Amino acid sequence: MAKATPVEAIDHFPNGNVRYRGFKLGEEFHGEWAFYRADGSLLRSGSFDRGRQIGLWRTYGRDGTMLKATDFGK
Repeated sequence: MAKATPVEAIDHFPNGNVRYRGFKLGEEFHGEWAFYRADGSLLRSGSFDRGRQIGLWRTYGRDGTMLKATDFGK
């Protein structure tokens, strides 16, 4: 049986800016992910393990300042 390989996933807002970027393993989010606002600023970043949030997730203000950090553990 072949081992599944994560595939890049990316979506865009109607204005062309990236909405999110990361990887999927099958239908589940897996690995590093970043979510953006329509203006292009980074909103949130962190990691998934087969669809489950893990580790440290950071939320950012429009100016790039980190507003919040949430640790989801392993």
